[in-house]
Amino acid sequence: MPRLSDTMEEGELSRWMKQVGDEIHKGDVLAEIETDKATMDLEAFDNGILEQHLVAAGALVPIGEPVARIGDGSNIVTGDAAPAAPAVAAPAVVVAPPADAPAPVVAAAAAAAAPATPTPTGELRTSPAPTGELRTSPAPTGELRTSPAPTGELRTSPLARKIGREHGIDLHTLTGTGPQGRITRTDVDSAIAKQQTAPAKAAAPAPVVATSAAASGANESVDVPVSRIRAVTARRLTESQAVPHFFLTSVVNVERLVAFRADVNESLAALGTKVSLNDLFVRASAVALRAHPEVNASWGDGVIRRHQHVNVGVAVATDDGLLVPVVADADQKPLGAIAVETRALAGLARSGGLSLGQMTGGTFTISNLGMFGIDSFTAVLNPPEAGILAIGAATDVPAVRDGILVTVPTVKITLTVDHRVLDGAVAAAFLRDLVALLEEPLRIVL
Repeated sequence: MPRLSDTMEEGELSRWMKQVGDEIHKGDVLAEIETDKATMDLEAFDNGILEQHLVAAGALVPIGEPVARIGDGSNIVTGDAAPAAPAVAAPAVVVAPPADAPAPVVAAAAAAAAPATPTPTGELRTSPAPTGELRTSPAPTGELRTSPAPTGELRTSPLARKIGREHGIDLHTLTGTGPQGRITRTDVDSAIAKQQTAPAKAAAPAPVVATSAAASGANESVDVPVSRIRAVTARRLTESQAVPHFFLTSVVNVERLVAFRADVNESLAALGTKVSLNDLFVRASAVALRAHPEVNASWGDGVIRRHQHVNVGVAVATDDGLLVPVVADADQKPLGAIAVETRALAGLARSGGLSLGQMTGGTFTISNLGMFGIDSFTAVLNPPEAGILAIGAATDVPAVRDGILVTVPTVKITLTVDHRVLDGAVAAAFLRDLVALLEEPLRIVL
């Protein structure tokens, strides 16, 4: 099981795409892996014959555990148990990405790739380190491995949740048939079939209410299982709490920005593209980050790591929790392209269709709650990034212009900063220049 994201600790092998005995070619999709963020493909990096599935579809597998064995076809096992080691071991198939293949982008320092050592079984296995290398290693047993879901979580997958939402299925009412009672797609499909054949939709049972015996029902509470995304978010934000940080707030006069957006949208109308205020903030932040490389950085291993690419993450609220897809090289992309990309990424985030590359490598994050009427707020850092920008709602405030009292639209923005990476004066200079770009929006497209 490879590490497919920097927050991944285990993955669900949701479906085998290749069966025992199939001929495998480099690049073939062996299986679908569901993580805490998305569904991704497990690809083969070499040729051979799939000799055995070491885990069943629907199993939760810790990072680094073997999931299958690829060999020359002389030791095919169609049952659940792995065969005993042969007297004369066949050469191992070392499956590793080519040298020019991009490795997953992670926030921590990239570990140096260790050379793969051939082993006598030809079993497909990955290293727990995020190096992108798949190598073979002998399995201690031939058991089908599963891993229990974290305590308190709703044991299900992003795909099952997505299908359940689309058909109005309450997953809490289902009995999972997967490992440790995990709710699988098959369980949801069965519930949909029953719903369609039933004369009337049965009322969902009321949530289990925990009561205190002493209080005799006076203090009732409901325990709500959390999704895997919510559990990972809780863990990462708890880690962020230990980072020394500070906040800077500014008020932006967005009168020209609003007018500029209207002009841009009129120009793009023929292309069917619309630019939002958030798109303008993404572009302006990217330009400011390019001018202030010290902000486009992170803390890691006792060094400040300044990133060569300006990759702006955009926080997206989903039914399962908060996701942050990334607009890569945002400083190099025109405004219209950013608008199209952010809209597409938000849609994929809500449908559970984001790929690994669309969720990793961020160097700065934007969180916007203005659409909810929130005047201002402070956002929690998204480790290991050094900064996150919180955007509030546009509010009309009184101002005097040429001796006349008028109202102008303003937006409060708050920058949260990792104090290990940036001092106050450096962060203040960045925020000052960002405000200037937003108040003179033509500069962000030049």
